[in-house]
Amino acid sequence: MSAASADREPVIIAARRTAIGRAGGAFRGVPAHDLLAPVLRQVLLDTGLQDGQVSDVIMGNAVGGGGNVARLASLTAGLPVGVPGLTVDRQCGSGLEAIVLAARLVAAGAGDAYLAGGVESISTAPARAHRLPDGSLDFYDRAQFAPLWLGDTDVGTAAENVAVRYGISRDRQDQFALRSHRLAVAARSGQAFRTELVELPQLAADQGPRPSLTPELLARFPAAFVPGGTVTAGNSCPYSDGACAVVVTSRAKARQLGAQEALAFVDSAVSGNEPAYLGVGAESSTRELLRRTGERLEDIGLIEFNEAFAAQVLAVLDLLGIDPGRINAQGGALALGHPYGASGAVLVTRLFAQARSGSLPGQTALGMVSIAGGMGISTLFRWEQI
Repeated sequence: MSAASADREPVIIAARRTAIGRAGGAFRGVPAHDLLAPVLRQVLLDTGLQDGQVSDVIMGNAVGGGGNVARLASLTAGLPVGVPGLTVDRQCGSGLEAIVLAARLVAAGAGDAYLAGGVESISTAPARAHRLPDGSLDFYDRAQFAPLWLGDTDVGTAAENVAVRYGISRDRQDQFALRSHRLAVAARSGQAFRTELVELPQLAADQGPRPSLTPELLARFPAAFVPGGTVTAGNSCPYSDGACAVVVTSRAKARQLGAQEALAFVDSAVSGNEPAYLGVGAESSTRELLRRTGERLEDIGLIEFNEAFAAQVLAVLDLLGIDPGRINAQGGALALGHPYGASGAVLVTRLFAQARSGSLPGQTALGMVSIAGGMGISTLFRWEQI
């Protein structure tokens, strides 16, 4: 790599998030742009990046009311009107995709510094409806993910499909969900999330992790999506509200800002798969990423995988040959929650915090998301000294 191209290498030098609240909970009256704005302000303070130095604000969002929440949040945060905004929708992978896009723009020389991440306010998302030929409204719960002839499968039903096809038992799902809660409870109690949280008046700590959860309690949950199935509310993620942002800049700009260490972007891959088995999309995206980078899974130090459903996480781990004990060392979305458009960015924030805490230059870090509609996104980073 030439000195010029090394200077343009994309790096993340700050990563922050709100606490994650249950939908209808602490953030029930807070719209998406008001959740995100204080996080944008905080990552600017963390880095010393001036408002006018921001090239663009790129944010993921999945169930908002349309418009451009990235631009609205940017202006709400007090950034200059000359700073643009872009909202990305790759459903559950939106926040991670926004960060990848910012990294590729830095590498291409399109700008020096980006605020990227995601936000979701399921609590305040507007009701949505199709307008029928007679002008009346037909309200619906979610957008269509796939053409009907291909099977526009709900995510819960798809999780059951995955559990059946790949032989993921109810007991394994419940055990994995319990692990997630216990790790997240321990991390929250030990202040492990302290350096990544932006405390808002409504909520200062994640609402989801349940210290009282036991195997016996999990076993009492009925099937949630398919009669007689194994996917329950206990081994599925809760609907959630939250926001997350990182600063993506070039290595040269990071040095100017005085950064000593950073999470360097290596590469990212996306893939598609059968919509009826949407939960396993991260398998093929991870294989493609490994093929392109030449990395081996056994050499990757940190792995964060979005836990929408225990069934789909375990299926992907089985397919890739990853020990479940290697991922989400401080709990995942089964405990913390899944604010769709922000979740991929939350994975990056978790990787950033853990890498910084370990301070092991050269350590690789992998973020993975399986996405509604049958897609996957996997992104590789490396913790490095600037």
